[in-house]
Amino acid sequence: MSDIDMQWEDQDLDVGGLEPPEPMVLILEALDRIQPGQRLRVLIDREPHPLYRVLERNGFAHSISARPDYRFELLIWEPQQAA
Repeated sequence: MSDIDMQWEDQDLDVGGLEPPEPMVLILEALDRIQPGQRLRVLIDREPHPLYRVLERNGFAHSISARPDYRFELLIWEPQQAA
């Protein structure tokens, strides 16, 4: 089953309005708590470029999309969970 076909349970985290580095700290703490079959959905005010390197180093996949309200929705998951 691919990551796209897998049924995910999203865990939501809104870090809007927070100043760096607090959003990254909260995101990394939340990633420590996700279970197999879960992914983290983050609402954030700016695209978190420094976070992408951290995610890649730790084996996480991610996708990001801009929302109509000028925020970003970031999805983070562990690809090996889909295997």
